[in-house]
Amino acid sequence: MSSMPALHDLLPTGTWQQDAACRDAEPDLFFSTAEADRAEAMELCGTCPVRLECLEHALETREAYGIWGGTDEQERKRLLRRRRRAA
Repeated sequence: MSSMPALHDLLPTGTWQQDAACRDAEPDLFFSTAEADRAEAMELCGTCPVRLECLEHALETREAYGIWGGTDEQERKRLLRRRRRAA
């Protein structure tokens, strides 16, 4: 069985994603339902220099699953609702 490619292998070059703290992480970590994995993903996001760009991407594209920009699915839904109310 082959292992999943690292995230940096899946990203376009010259983008904010290339600077992400998760660029060498296993993508499954960010889409796991296991609390330990989600906590590890969140911890990695906390060190990321492009966390806000990642979060903005997730909000703009309405990412429904996974950890993005240090937020989970429910946190992003709340942020989107706040944005709609403020508009």
